[in-house]
Order: sequence, then C-alpha cells, then structure tokens
Amino acid sequence: MDTTALFNYFKELDDRQKDQFNQLKALYLDWNSKINVISRKDMDHFYEHHVLHSLAIAKYFELLPGMKVMDLGTGGGFPGIPLAILFPDTEFYLIDGTGKKITVVNAVKDAIGLQNVVAEHKRAEEVKEKFDVVTGRAVMTLPEIANLAGNKLRIRGDIEAGGILYLKGGDLQDEFKALNRFWKYKKTPVSKYFSEPYYEEKYIVHLY
Repeated sequence: MDTTALFNYFKELDDRQKDQFNQLKALYLDWNSKINVISRKDMDHFYEHHVLHSLAIAKYFELLPGMKVMDLGTGGGFPGIPLAILFPDTEFYLIDGTGKKITVVNAVKDAIGLQNVVAEHKRAEEVKEKFDVVTGRAVMTLPEIANLAGNKLRIRGDIEAGGILYLKGGDLQDEFKALNRFWKYKKTPVSKYFSEPYYEEKYIVHLY
C-alpha cells in the first residue's frame, strides 16, 4: 500500500496533509536505520500496518478542535502522529517510557511541521493533566490500559465525550470480562472501514 490508497479513504485531506503523510515513510526509514522503532519487515507495509491502522480511530470517532488527546505508549508515534496530521486543531500529547522512541517522534513531528504535538519521555503515572481521549495500540491488556488511563479522563461514562480509544486484535472476551464493572465498552471492527485483509480481526475498542 502507498499513500494513494490511504488518500482514497480520506478524500478530505488538503495538500499540506497529503505532503505530511507522503513524507512519513522516508523519515521512518531513515530513523529506523539508527534506532529500531518499527520492525524491519513491517516497514515494507508501513502505510497499511501503521499509518492507516492508526487512522481507523478517526473513522470511528471524530476528534474535535480543542480536544486534548494523550497517546499512551506511543512507541514511534502511532497512532498519535497520523491522527495529529488528520486533526490539526486537536492537541496531542504523546508519551512513551523509552526515551529513544520519543527522540524519533520529536524528529518526525518537527520534520513535517506538526504544531499540535508535544512528545515526552514519561510514564503514565507521572502525568497529572486530564484529557478528553486516551489512545493506544496493543501494547497492554484492556484492564491495564483502563487502570493506567482511567484517572486521566476529563469525563467518564459518556460515549460521545471521549474515553479510551484502543487498537487491539484477536479474541478479547477474557479481557472484557476482566475489566472493572464500571467500564462500558464498544468493540468496532477495523474491517468496517478498510477492506484490506490485514484488518480482519483487528478492532477499535472504546472504553468509557
């Protein structure tokens, strides 16, 4: 997949956004040669496995101007960087416990001129601010992300206000059962939005 397929899914992109998306692969290839933030074989499917997958969240939930989003465990900047390109009037705070990954995130966001992203080497427990939305991608179980991010949300219990938007694959029934009973959840297949076989059995999980 190249950016042509991505742009077909997001026809409202302006020229600046298209240029930012077009720059991403070369930037990550360069940084990946110095700091391994994405597996080498995965770089062959960069736009499909990382960029478009991140943007599934945008198909499910519109991040409004002025909203504050924390991308917890952002790694190399996913889903935070693609979402920040798509929603330039939304504030993004990207954190990760591995400093070298945040080095890459900051270099990429500076290179493409993202003004709405702050990225820091920090653990979730150290963050005191509140956010409308917390995002993440398959780095921990649903109970773990709920426990870490629950007290970071401005509003709980309102599906339209935000919550935790988490990209996760496979059979999640045991994880749903293990959630604290005060969490509500909605599971939406990524294949509802994107037709590529890669997205089968991958989900957007909304905890609120």
